Amino acid sequence: MTEQNAMLAVEETANEAMSWLASNHELMIQYGVNIITAIMIMLVGNWVVKKVAGSVAVVLKKRELDQSVVDFIENLVRYVMFTIVLIAALGRVGVETASIVAVIGAAGLAIGLALQGSLSNFAAGVLIVTFRPFKSGDHVKVGGVSGSVASIQIFSTILTTPDNKMVVVPNGTVISSPITNYSRHDTRRIDFVIGVSYKADLKKTKEVLTRVVKADPRVLQDPEPTIGVHALMDSSVNFVVRPWVNTSDYWATYFDLMQAIKEGLDEAGIEIPFPQMDVHYHAAAAEVKAKANANANAEKQPVAEAV
Repeated sequence: MTEQNAMLAVEETANEAMSWLASNHELMIQYGVNIITAIMIMLVGNWVVKKVAGSVAVVLKKRELDQSVVDFIENLVRYVMFTIVLIAALGRVGVETASIVAVIGAAGLAIGLALQGSLSNFAAGVLIVTFRPFKSGDHVKVGGVSGSVASIQIFSTILTTPDNKMVVVPNGTVISSPITNYSRHDTRRIDFVIGVSYKADLKKTKEVLTRVVKADPRVLQDPEPTIGVHALMDSSVNFVVRPWVNTSDYWATYFDLMQAIKEGLDEAGIEIPFPQMDVHYHAAAAEVKAKANANANAEKQPVAEAV
Protein backbone atom coordinates (compact mmCIF):
# COMPACT_ATOMS: atom_id res chain seq x y z
CA MET A 1 0.00 0.00 0.00
CA THR A 2 2.85 2.33 0.86
CA GLU A 3 4.68 1.69 -2.41
CA GLN A 4 1.45 2.31 -4.34
CA ASN A 5 0.97 5.66 -2.60
CA ALA A 6 4.55 6.64 -3.37
CA MET A 7 4.11 5.78 -7.03
CA LEU A 8 0.90 7.79 -7.15
CA ALA A 9 2.68 10.78 -5.55
CA VAL A 10 5.54 10.61 -8.05
CA GLU A 11 3.10 10.33 -10.94
CA GLU A 12 1.09 13.27 -9.64
CA THR A 13 4.24 15.38 -9.29
CA ALA A 14 5.34 14.50 -12.81
CA ASN A 15 1.90 15.37 -14.19
CA GLU A 16 2.00 18.74 -12.43
CA ALA A 17 5.47 19.43 -13.81
CA MET A 18 4.41 18.54 -17.33
CA SER A 19 1.31 20.67 -16.98
CA TRP A 20 3.41 23.63 -15.76
CA LEU A 21 5.86 23.18 -18.61
CA ALA A 22 3.01 23.01 -21.13
CA SER A 23 1.46 26.21 -19.84
CA ASN A 24 4.72 28.13 -19.40
CA HIS A 25 6.91 26.85 -22.21
CA GLU A 26 6.72 30.15 -24.06
CA LEU A 27 7.83 32.01 -20.93
CA MET A 28 10.73 29.61 -20.43
CA ILE A 29 11.80 30.00 -24.02
CA GLN A 30 11.65 33.77 -23.65
CA TYR A 31 13.74 33.71 -20.45
CA GLY A 32 16.15 31.25 -21.98
CA VAL A 33 16.62 33.48 -24.99
CA ASN A 34 17.08 36.52 -22.70
CA ILE A 35 19.69 34.74 -20.57
CA ILE A 36 21.59 33.57 -23.63
CA THR A 37 21.37 37.09 -25.07
CA ALA A 38 22.64 38.58 -21.81
CA ILE A 39 25.60 36.18 -21.83
CA MET A 40 26.34 37.15 -25.43
CA ILE A 41 26.12 40.82 -24.48
CA MET A 42 28.65 40.25 -21.70
CA LEU A 43 31.03 38.29 -23.94
CA VAL A 44 30.80 40.60 -26.94
CA GLY A 45 30.72 43.70 -24.72
CA ASN A 46 33.84 42.63 -22.86
CA TRP A 47 35.61 42.09 -26.18
CA VAL A 48 34.48 45.52 -27.41
CA VAL A 49 35.59 47.15 -24.15
CA LYS A 50 39.07 45.67 -24.51
CA LYS A 51 39.31 46.74 -28.14
CA VAL A 52 38.10 50.29 -27.47
CA ALA A 53 40.34 50.73 -24.42
CA GLY A 54 43.29 49.34 -26.39
CA SER A 55 42.54 51.66 -29.33
CA VAL A 56 42.39 54.65 -26.99
CA ALA A 57 45.78 53.66 -25.57
CA VAL A 58 47.26 53.34 -29.07
CA VAL A 59 45.96 56.78 -30.08
CA LEU A 60 47.32 58.38 -26.92
CA LYS A 61 50.72 56.74 -27.43
CA LYS A 62 50.85 58.07 -31.00
CA ARG A 63 50.36 61.54 -29.56
CA GLU A 64 53.48 60.85 -27.45
CA LEU A 65 51.69 61.17 -24.13
CA ASP A 66 53.41 59.83 -21.04
CA GLN A 67 52.82 56.15 -20.32
CA SER A 68 51.35 56.93 -16.90
CA VAL A 69 48.69 59.16 -18.51
CA VAL A 70 47.93 56.47 -21.09
CA ASP A 71 47.47 53.81 -18.41
CA PHE A 72 45.22 56.04 -16.32
CA ILE A 73 42.89 56.96 -19.19
CA GLU A 74 42.84 53.38 -20.53
CA ASN A 75 41.74 52.01 -17.14
CA LEU A 76 39.13 54.73 -16.76
CA VAL A 77 37.61 53.97 -20.19
CA ARG A 78 37.65 50.25 -19.45
CA TYR A 79 35.76 50.57 -16.13
CA VAL A 80 33.16 53.00 -17.48
CA MET A 81 32.39 50.91 -20.57
CA PHE A 82 32.24 47.66 -18.59
CA THR A 83 29.67 49.23 -16.26
CA ILE A 84 27.54 50.15 -19.28
CA VAL A 85 27.80 46.61 -20.67
CA LEU A 86 26.82 45.13 -17.31
CA ILE A 87 23.74 47.35 -17.05
CA ALA A 88 22.74 46.41 -20.62
CA ALA A 89 23.07 42.68 -19.84
CA LEU A 90 20.99 42.97 -16.67
CA GLY A 91 18.35 44.93 -18.58
CA ARG A 92 18.12 42.11 -21.13
CA VAL A 93 17.48 39.57 -18.39
CA GLY A 94 14.54 41.63 -17.23
CA VAL A 95 16.02 43.80 -14.52
CA GLU A 96 14.73 47.35 -14.81
CA THR A 97 17.72 49.45 -15.78
CA ALA A 98 16.00 52.57 -14.50
CA SER A 99 15.78 50.89 -11.12
CA ILE A 100 19.46 49.95 -11.34
CA VAL A 101 20.41 53.55 -12.07
CA ALA A 102 18.22 54.72 -9.20
CA VAL A 103 19.74 52.17 -6.85
CA ILE A 104 23.25 53.11 -7.99
CA GLY A 105 22.43 56.78 -7.46
CA ALA A 106 20.98 56.12 -4.01
CA ALA A 107 23.84 53.84 -3.05
CA GLY A 108 26.34 56.26 -4.53
CA LEU A 109 25.84 58.72 -1.69
CA ALA A 110 26.30 56.05 0.97
CA ILE A 111 29.26 54.56 -0.84
CA GLY A 112 30.73 58.01 -1.32
CA LEU A 113 30.51 58.73 2.39
CA ALA A 114 31.98 55.34 3.24
CA LEU A 115 34.73 55.62 0.64
CA GLN A 116 35.71 59.25 0.92
CA GLY A 117 39.36 58.28 0.88
CA SER A 118 39.00 56.28 -2.33
CA LEU A 119 37.07 59.06 -4.06
CA SER A 120 39.66 61.61 -2.99
CA ASN A 121 42.36 59.29 -4.34
CA PHE A 122 40.49 59.12 -7.65
CA ALA A 123 40.20 62.92 -7.82
CA ALA A 124 43.88 63.20 -6.91
CA GLY A 125 44.72 60.77 -9.73
CA VAL A 126 42.91 63.04 -12.18
CA LEU A 127 44.94 66.01 -10.89
CA ILE A 128 48.21 64.10 -11.23
CA VAL A 129 47.40 63.16 -14.83
CA THR A 130 46.28 66.71 -15.60
CA PHE A 131 49.17 68.68 -14.07
CA ARG A 132 51.82 65.94 -14.52
CA PRO A 133 54.26 66.74 -11.69
CA PHE A 134 56.07 63.55 -12.72
CA LYS A 135 55.92 60.84 -15.37
CA SER A 136 56.72 57.16 -15.64
CA GLY A 137 60.40 56.48 -15.04
CA ASP A 138 61.04 59.66 -13.02
CA HIS A 139 62.82 59.24 -9.70
CA VAL A 140 60.70 61.06 -7.13
CA LYS A 141 60.09 61.40 -3.41
CA VAL A 142 56.40 61.48 -2.45
CA GLY A 143 54.77 60.82 0.89
CA GLY A 144 58.17 60.18 2.45
CA VAL A 145 58.96 57.41 -0.07
CA SER A 146 61.66 57.61 -2.76
CA GLY A 147 61.58 55.54 -5.92
CA SER A 148 61.02 55.42 -9.67
CA VAL A 149 57.46 55.89 -10.93
CA ALA A 150 56.26 52.56 -12.35
CA SER A 151 52.66 53.58 -13.10
CA ILE A 152 49.89 55.99 -12.14
CA GLN A 153 46.67 54.11 -11.49
CA ILE A 154 43.16 55.34 -10.75
CA PHE A 155 43.54 55.25 -6.98
CA SER A 156 47.28 54.97 -6.37
CA THR A 157 50.76 55.57 -7.74
CA ILE A 158 53.17 52.63 -7.94
CA LEU A 159 56.83 53.29 -7.08
CA THR A 160 59.84 50.99 -7.39
CA THR A 161 62.51 51.69 -4.78
CA PRO A 162 66.25 51.49 -5.58
CA ASP A 163 66.39 48.11 -3.80
CA ASN A 164 63.59 46.83 -6.07
CA LYS A 165 60.64 47.04 -3.69
CA MET A 166 57.16 47.96 -4.90
CA VAL A 167 55.51 50.74 -2.91
CA VAL A 168 51.86 51.68 -3.42
CA VAL A 169 51.23 55.33 -2.51
CA PRO A 170 47.60 56.58 -2.48
CA ASN A 171 47.09 59.40 -4.94
CA GLY A 172 45.61 61.54 -2.17
CA THR A 173 48.87 61.25 -0.25
CA VAL A 174 50.84 62.15 -3.36
CA ILE A 175 48.89 65.35 -3.94
CA SER A 176 48.73 66.42 -0.29
CA SER A 177 52.47 66.01 0.37
CA PRO A 178 55.51 67.77 -1.12
CA ILE A 179 56.71 66.16 -4.37
CA THR A 180 60.43 66.07 -5.11
CA ASN A 181 61.23 65.13 -8.70
CA TYR A 182 64.91 64.29 -9.10
CA SER A 183 64.58 63.57 -12.82
CA ARG A 184 62.69 66.61 -14.08
CA HIS A 185 65.80 68.61 -15.06
CA ASP A 186 68.66 67.44 -17.24
CA THR A 187 71.37 68.47 -14.77
CA ARG A 188 71.88 68.21 -11.01
CA ARG A 189 74.38 69.56 -8.52
CA ILE A 190 76.40 67.28 -6.25
CA ASP A 191 77.05 68.69 -2.77
CA PHE A 192 80.15 67.60 -0.85
CA VAL A 193 81.33 68.90 2.52
CA ILE A 194 85.04 68.14 2.99
CA GLY A 195 86.73 68.83 6.33
CA VAL A 196 90.48 69.42 6.62
CA SER A 197 92.77 70.11 9.54
CA TYR A 198 93.30 73.62 10.90
CA LYS A 199 96.99 73.10 10.13
CA ALA A 200 96.29 72.54 6.42
CA ASP A 201 97.21 75.10 3.78
CA LEU A 202 93.78 76.32 2.66
CA LYS A 203 95.02 77.62 -0.69
CA LYS A 204 96.69 74.30 -1.48
CA THR A 205 93.59 72.42 -0.36
CA LYS A 206 91.41 74.40 -2.72
CA GLU A 207 93.82 73.77 -5.59
CA VAL A 208 93.75 70.01 -4.93
CA LEU A 209 89.96 69.91 -4.77
CA THR A 210 89.66 71.95 -7.97
CA ARG A 211 92.10 69.72 -9.82
CA VAL A 212 90.34 66.51 -8.74
CA VAL A 213 86.89 67.79 -9.68
CA LYS A 214 87.87 69.14 -13.08
CA ALA A 215 89.75 65.93 -13.92
CA ASP A 216 86.44 64.03 -14.08
CA PRO A 217 85.05 64.34 -17.64
CA ARG A 218 81.47 63.96 -16.40
CA VAL A 219 81.63 67.22 -14.45
CA LEU A 220 80.09 70.05 -16.46
CA GLN A 221 82.08 73.20 -17.10
CA ASP A 222 78.95 75.34 -17.36
CA PRO A 223 77.96 76.13 -14.70
CA GLU A 224 81.38 75.94 -13.12
CA PRO A 225 81.93 73.95 -9.92
CA THR A 226 81.78 75.92 -6.66
CA ILE A 227 84.65 75.24 -4.26
CA GLY A 228 85.35 77.33 -1.15
CA VAL A 229 85.64 77.49 2.64
CA HIS A 230 82.19 76.97 4.11
CA ALA A 231 82.54 76.85 7.89
CA LEU A 232 85.07 76.80 10.75
CA MET A 233 84.01 73.84 12.84
CA ASP A 234 85.29 72.54 16.18
CA SER A 235 87.80 70.11 14.69
CA SER A 236 88.00 71.04 11.01
CA VAL A 237 87.84 73.69 8.34
CA ASN A 238 84.98 72.66 6.05
CA PHE A 239 85.10 73.16 2.30
CA VAL A 240 82.04 72.89 0.04
CA VAL A 241 82.56 71.17 -3.30
CA ARG A 242 79.60 71.58 -5.66
CA PRO A 243 80.07 70.27 -9.20
CA TRP A 244 77.26 70.03 -11.77
CA VAL A 245 76.64 66.82 -13.72
CA ASN A 246 74.03 65.31 -16.00
CA THR A 247 71.19 63.75 -14.02
CA SER A 248 71.94 60.31 -15.45
CA ASP A 249 75.56 60.55 -14.19
CA TYR A 250 74.71 61.75 -10.68
CA TRP A 251 75.39 58.74 -8.47
CA ALA A 252 78.29 57.31 -10.47
CA THR A 253 80.05 60.68 -10.37
CA TYR A 254 79.23 61.11 -6.68
CA PHE A 255 80.91 57.88 -5.63
CA ASP A 256 83.92 58.31 -7.91
CA LEU A 257 84.56 61.90 -6.85
CA MET A 258 84.31 61.05 -3.16
CA GLN A 259 87.06 58.47 -3.57
CA ALA A 260 89.16 60.71 -5.79
CA ILE A 261 88.99 63.60 -3.30
CA LYS A 262 90.18 61.39 -0.45
CA GLU A 263 93.05 60.02 -2.52
CA GLY A 264 94.01 63.49 -3.78
CA LEU A 265 94.17 64.96 -0.26
CA ASP A 266 96.23 62.01 0.96
CA GLU A 267 98.73 62.42 -1.87
CA ALA A 268 99.06 66.13 -1.07
CA GLY A 269 99.65 65.40 2.64
CA ILE A 270 96.50 67.24 3.70
CA GLU A 271 94.97 65.74 6.83
CA ILE A 272 91.27 65.01 7.13
CA PRO A 273 90.72 65.30 10.90
CA PHE A 274 88.44 63.27 13.10
CA PRO A 275 86.44 64.76 16.00
CA GLN A 276 88.65 65.26 19.04
CA MET A 277 88.66 67.08 22.38
CA ASP A 278 91.60 68.67 24.23
CA VAL A 279 91.57 68.16 28.02
CA HIS A 280 93.74 70.55 30.09
CA TYR A 281 94.90 69.42 33.58
CA HIS A 282 95.62 72.22 36.05
CA ALA A 283 98.16 71.09 38.74
CA ALA A 284 97.42 73.95 41.16
CA ALA A 285 93.78 73.08 41.45
CA ALA A 286 94.66 69.42 42.02
CA GLU A 287 97.01 70.30 44.92
CA VAL A 288 94.34 72.42 46.64
CA LYS A 289 91.87 69.58 46.37
CA ALA A 290 94.41 67.07 47.79
CA LYS A 291 95.08 69.31 50.86
CA ALA A 292 91.39 69.70 51.49
CA ASN A 293 90.94 65.94 51.44
CA ALA A 294 93.88 65.46 53.84
CA ASN A 295 92.43 67.98 56.32
CA ALA A 296 89.05 66.28 56.22
CA ASN A 297 90.61 62.90 56.97
CA ALA A 298 92.62 64.33 59.91
CA GLU A 299 89.51 65.76 61.57
CA LYS A 300 87.88 62.32 61.53
CA GLN A 301 90.71 60.66 63.55
CA PRO A 302 89.96 60.23 67.34
CA VAL A 303 91.90 62.45 69.76
CA ALA A 304 94.17 60.44 72.15
CA GLU A 305 93.54 61.06 75.85
CA ALA A 306 96.53 62.06 77.98
CA VAL A 307 97.56 59.53 80.61
